[in-house]
Amino acid sequence: MTLVSLCFEVHQPLRLKKNFFWDNFSLREAVPNLREFYFDDSENRRIFERVSDKCYLPANEVILECIRKHEGSDRPFKVAYSFSGVFLEQCRAYRPEVLDSFVKLVETGGVEVMGQTYYHSLASLYEDKSEFFEQVKMHKELIWDIFGLHPTTFENTELIYNDEIAGMVECMGYRTVFTEGVVADPNYVYRPPQTGISLLLRNFKLTDDIGFRFSSRSWEEYPLTADKYAGWLAATPGQCINIFCDYETFGEHQWADTGIFEFLRVLPKEVLRHENLRFATPAEIARDTPPERELSVPNYVSWADLERDTSCWLGNALQQACFIYQKRLEAPVKESRDPELLQIWRTLLLSDHLYYIFTHGGGPGEVHSYFSPYGIPYDASVTYFSVLCDLHYRLKKKTHLADSPFRFATDTDQFTGEVAWSLAGLQNILKTVSIESLLYHNSRGDLALWAATSLADASLAERLAKLKSIKGERLRKGLLKAVDGVLLGAK
Repeated sequence: MTLVSLCFEVHQPLRLKKNFFWDNFSLREAVPNLREFYFDDSENRRIFERVSDKCYLPANEVILECIRKHEGSDRPFKVAYSFSGVFLEQCRAYRPEVLDSFVKLVETGGVEVMGQTYYHSLASLYEDKSEFFEQVKMHKELIWDIFGLHPTTFENTELIYNDEIAGMVECMGYRTVFTEGVVADPNYVYRPPQTGISLLLRNFKLTDDIGFRFSSRSWEEYPLTADKYAGWLAATPGQCINIFCDYETFGEHQWADTGIFEFLRVLPKEVLRHENLRFATPAEIARDTPPERELSVPNYVSWADLERDTSCWLGNALQQACFIYQKRLEAPVKESRDPELLQIWRTLLLSDHLYYIFTHGGGPGEVHSYFSPYGIPYDASVTYFSVLCDLHYRLKKKTHLADSPFRFATDTDQFTGEVAWSLAGLQNILKTVSIESLLYHNSRGDLALWAATSLADASLAERLAKLKSIKGERLRKGLLKAVDGVLLGAK
């Protein structure tokens, strides 16, 4: 018996105001709502409502009909969804009935909900993985809040994967992880090295037959009918077949008049005509199918473009500069302890912002242009970089961002792990760092030197230098008083 999993990625980006730079928005002082200042809410709402009417609501209706039609049989119809957190946010804000329809699907028991990063981000590519872990945790909590489920299958943004990600996923309690089928025969279950979880691979050829080629009249297999497709599945050797596509394939990328909804409606019946096929969720495949062998994937892979790697987002200097900039803002935005700034920074991590800056031509370039709200990728880079600069400016004002961080130690060889990237960050650390460390730095005049050279605050440096002879908790209180005075004076 070959197990067929039908999986859908469900994500909608939040688009920036594409003329943010050209309309001279940058560095304005009077900004009542920073989120509305950066993001084009009316355009995001318009597109979400359009896609809801064309895809989400009608596709959900078809899926629900198919699940109920085969309910109670020995081979029921099942599907799996991977929702980004920002998609679910937009459901709540723009079209609650869309979210209700997904909840209704999950309540049938025929749907698995997978885990991913909340912000559909590239945080897994950061050297410091703490933001990745935090986003996955946020997503897990959101799925529990909405659906009452704890996901056990993980699908990283755009199927980005390597051995390290497998290890992190296992540490977070997931039992299954998905990636692109370019790394091995996609029709088998594998085991990542040094883990106890299962690795499933997307069958990209059979997926793209629906996602990209379905309505192409130049395709030699056109028209693609459900019975023909089911025959291909039945003739495919292996343990499982994982079809994993964007949900917007149905009605948005492939319009209703192509027959895509009828194809989806008839597909379960045609698949189940074949005695060797049965639908299963990814979690069920991992549970019931022993791994064929161990499979190591040392380098990053993804489902993006022909290269199936990360060049889709990091393939040119503009993308790399923007990616580095967004990473550099992580420490100051977290030191600010400002929930609004943190949420905005995280929304700027959406992989889509870098996707629009793709500059290569050919077929992949056409696909990127299709999804981009900008005329050319250079406009996308100008907008994204200028918004990052504007956020940087606001963070610098709020936190007194330093030119270089202050790293706490107890002597020349004992780094404590605590780092202050700003005066606000220093304030946070001073409350808890060991007296031993404070005494060490105070005796050397390190804090005063940092204030003078990295914060360019001669007045603060002078106040800190005067504390050189103070010991014990009095030193902590004195340091905090000096720092608090600067931060309170800036408000």
